[in-house]
Amino acid sequence: MNETQIAADIATLKKEAADLVAGVDTFFLLFAGAVVFFMQAGFAMLCAGSVRAKNVKNIMLKNLLDACGGALGFFFLGFGISYGRSESTSANTLFLGNDDFMLFGFSDGYSEYITWFFQFAFAATAATIVAGTVAERCKMIAYFCYSLFLTMFVYPVVVHSTWATDGFLCAFNKKELFMDQGVIDFAGSGVVHLTGGATALVAAIVLGPRKGRFHDEDGNRLAVPNEMPGHSAALQVLGTFILWFGWYGFNPGSALVANKAADVIGLCAVTTTLAAAAGCVSSMITDTIIEFVATGEVSYDICNAMNGCLGGLVAITAGCSVIQPWTAVIVGGIGGWVYLAFSKLLLWLRIDDVVDAIPVHFANGIWGVVAVGLFADPILMEKAGYVTKHIGWFFDANDPMLLLIQLIQIGFILGWVLATMLPFFIVLRCCGLFRADAIEEEVGLDISHHRGAGYTMDGPGPSAVEAFNNSRHGVKTGYQLEQEPMSAPYEPTPMYEAPAVSGGSGYESSGDQSA
Repeated sequence: MNETQIAADIATLKKEAADLVAGVDTFFLLFAGAVVFFMQAGFAMLCAGSVRAKNVKNIMLKNLLDACGGALGFFFLGFGISYGRSESTSANTLFLGNDDFMLFGFSDGYSEYITWFFQFAFAATAATIVAGTVAERCKMIAYFCYSLFLTMFVYPVVVHSTWATDGFLCAFNKKELFMDQGVIDFAGSGVVHLTGGATALVAAIVLGPRKGRFHDEDGNRLAVPNEMPGHSAALQVLGTFILWFGWYGFNPGSALVANKAADVIGLCAVTTTLAAAAGCVSSMITDTIIEFVATGEVSYDICNAMNGCLGGLVAITAGCSVIQPWTAVIVGGIGGWVYLAFSKLLLWLRIDDVVDAIPVHFANGIWGVVAVGLFADPILMEKAGYVTKHIGWFFDANDPMLLLIQLIQIGFILGWVLATMLPFFIVLRCCGLFRADAIEEEVGLDISHHRGAGYTMDGPGPSAVEAFNNSRHGVKTGYQLEQEPMSAPYEPTPMYEAPAVSGGSGYESSGDQSA
């Protein structure tokens, strides 16, 4: 075999090896993106279990529209604003991307298309955070408009600032324009969760609480907020487990490549697991201790356990690749406390959040970004490819610069979301497109918007339905929005007689518990 043939064979082998590496990386992103997309099912189950039975179809459709609106919005404008190739000499390149809209201009097909898919899954996740917060009183048209606007413009600007290589906060910006080092937000505590959580907070304030949550029928403020428990604890737990599973695509998948990133991927999986477990335990046990001190009674609240777990997951998302496993336990444990404290703060402020998405994503999104400034390990930062000029404050008490950089990202996200989403929601409200009518809310959005109840054995009283039908035909009614006993045609002949029960239950016993 001559030298020319040997050289040709070597070149062929190198090309095949490169194609194999590229194929493995592509499959890695495909798998991770699919796992992240499966989180949509987790959000849907969690939201479905957290609402009353009369609103199940409505919240499920909203979660479905998040995926659809997210795909379309990110396709038309979102990806181009997030990652579109920019001219490095342009003064505008540090704020917006300006290419690859509708995927025009893609040249390297297999790598660029799979990148779009992976990033779309993240965009849809940011959008669906709001679904549970505004559940049971938000109109469908408003929700679809919001989902498009967030994924087309608001979220992509945040992405470009932190994850695009010419973003002004990006840790990999070679121009070194920002304190010679950028923000460390590996998988998106700030970019995804804080953006979605801040949007949820603005939406909840503008939309207002559900009827009967904080005021009685005469508009008088209740001394103690009225509990409106979800109808299925089983669906809530199922959704929590699906979301925890999805985080293994969210965090380890953010390594973006399987080649040469095995250590980072493994570390992310470990820190994600430990933070979730610590958040769950700290939230549940702390709530139990508070109850024991206050009343002498002991109980264990499943909602606090679930949301503490999710809070720990959100908190570790930014630093999962630069935080030691033992530190992840601390970050997740504090995340459980952050959730618990902020959830109680929302009640004190009379802000209605059906699934506690604001404490989980907003409050723990902030804590997750701050935690990196405190606990980023210089050795792990170097392995993950970050500049180590400034490290976690606990590793260098004389240099709080990384913490300052992380705080600036928080300030930018909060300012950007407030400047864009507050006017957006106010316009929807002024146009009468944001909130469902009082009768529609009382009857349930399933009947008023989706041609029938989600559960055939549940339904509002006949007077509520009659009032709703009359309102559609312009007939005035004196209906006072009071709950009435279920009767035909919404109560079919029962297959069995349910035994009487006392105390709390994981299931809602009727279609309406607002009275």
